[in-house]
Amino acid sequence: MIISTMNDLPGYDVTAVLGEVFGLTVRSRNAVSQWGAGLKSLVGGELKGMTKNLARSREEATRRLVEEAEAKGANAILAFRFDTSELGDIWTEICAYGTAVTVVAKS
Repeated sequence: MIISTMNDLPGYDVTAVLGEVFGLTVRSRNAVSQWGAGLKSLVGGELKGMTKNLARSREEATRRLVEEAEAKGANAILAFRFDTSELGDIWTEICAYGTAVTVVAKS
């Protein structure tokens, strides 16, 4: 699966637009990591546990995005983006989205 943040794909022709696709995951932080993050925020620095959780969430959302695009028959996703939002005090929603298309290499 070719994934591009651009609206076109240099060297390829789009042969079909199959529609919007997305992958979604919602994660909760456990109380211990939230407590540790609160302490860390007092002294500054990276919240490594939170960073790992966010990276895993992005990978999972992207995997689900690709699965949905493949189910539609796509071989590429254009205009790829992430959206993140907080749901309540401990939930984070990660959404990966884009446009599923079929492409062929230009001759």
